[in-house]
Amino acid sequence: MTDLRLGDTSMAGVIAWLSLIHIPDHELPTVFAHFHRVLRPGGPLQLGFHVGDTTRLKTRGYGGRPMAVHVHHRRPEKVAAGLRDAGFEIEAQWLCGPDEEVPQAFLFARRPG
Repeated sequence: MTDLRLGDTSMAGVIAWLSLIHIPDHELPTVFAHFHRVLRPGGPLQLGFHVGDTTRLKTRGYGGRPMAVHVHHRRPEKVAAGLRDAGFEIEAQWLCGPDEEVPQAFLFARRPG
């Protein structure tokens, strides 16, 4: 996502569900700029991510396999602001499981046509 080797306006839509959680904050503007660049005018973008203000190192994966991956939790309003800065229009936002240990958020945005 930080180095999308896709042509400008080559994608009809982009979905990034629970993948941005592994991108550090300082790389998000680059990722969002790539998403905007590769989307056709009017193209939709759907993001899903963990909500919060923390970053943690995950050392066990599914099935207990060892791993070392940082997991970033973010506030929906910060992600939405970053998308707006990249030129997207926010169409909808959904907070799922606000009372859960790790709630999730989903943002639906569009590259203006």
